[in-house]
Amino acid sequence: MGTADGAGLPGSVDLAWGFRTQPGKGPKRTLTLEQIVDAAARVGAAEGLAAVSMSRVAAEAGVSTMALYRYVASKADLLELMTDHVLGPPPALPGPEAGWRAGMAAWAWAMRAALVRHPWLLGVPITGPPVMPNTVAWMEAGLSRLRATGLGPGAKVSILTLLGGHVRSQAILFRDMAASLDDAGTTEAEMLTGYGALLARVADPGRFPELHRLLGEGVFDMGDAPGAEADPADAEFAFGLDRILDGVQVLVDREAAVHEQ
Repeated sequence: MGTADGAGLPGSVDLAWGFRTQPGKGPKRTLTLEQIVDAAARVGAAEGLAAVSMSRVAAEAGVSTMALYRYVASKADLLELMTDHVLGPPPALPGPEAGWRAGMAAWAWAMRAALVRHPWLLGVPITGPPVMPNTVAWMEAGLSRLRATGLGPGAKVSILTLLGGHVRSQAILFRDMAASLDDAGTTEAEMLTGYGALLARVADPGRFPELHRLLGEGVFDMGDAPGAEADPADAEFAFGLDRILDGVQVLVDREAAVHEQ
């Protein structure tokens, strides 16, 4: 059962859920927790996660570092608070009438969109399961879309973990790829064309026959390929997402067949 008592909770959780909203002893507060978290988010967005320190955030918020510690006990707490704040709550998703698959697809795309908007979030390590207000709201949104599947609670949690992992891994992959392309001053199409040409030179067809078949079919030539106008990152994400949901559908069908016996 949930309670309205923050006793014994970690500091960041205590603050995020509103059980403790102000410093204890000391001068009258001049900031709100939201203002501090906003300042931390501004630093992260403008300068990257590595720039987020208690002293830098204090300067952004216009207070001393010691004053900041009266609100937030550690950088780890600050990172948890700012991550949950920037992630935000889930948007409106398709209701039960749309079916569980449409709901979970929308859930995954929405989470990906949030991470793409704030790529620095991907640098914050995951230290445990969802416990902050917005991450718990995302969990609730996913669970509610899985309700009609008839799956057990363990399977539902595992599905959310699997989908969340796909979202995060794809977001990290294409964030890093985009940064690499920017540094090289090239496009993805140019990079892939060059990659294909390089493989054709170094990979012996006798040793790598399957690879050479793909190269011969122009797998890395994006210009004239069907669907080449689509964003490659979107296409890769959609492919993986569809395969995961296909697998969940098999599980749902299997569970339904068991109950029909």
